[in-house]
Amino acid sequence: LLLLDEPAAGLRHKEKQELIKVLRQLQSEGMSILLVEHDMDLVMDVCDHLVVMEFGTLLTQGTPAEIQASPAVRAAYLGTEH
Repeated sequence: LLLLDEPAAGLRHKEKQELIKVLRQLQSEGMSILLVEHDMDLVMDVCDHLVVMEFGTLLTQGTPAEIQASPAVRAAYLGTEH
């Protein structure tokens, strides 16, 4: 199990792409990765299961597609129309 906390923080685009390659290689070798990250492009690109937290509480979990379609995630992170 590899634990990573904000590994993309401070990285340029090309460096992030290299990080993604390394993470995918580790996954293909059977490595489990626990990733804490705010870069949603990286998260959606690398992760196959997501857990979304809001103020320290579980909001939802699922695949990247399920998370992107989640009304709860949209409301929490994008706000709601009034």
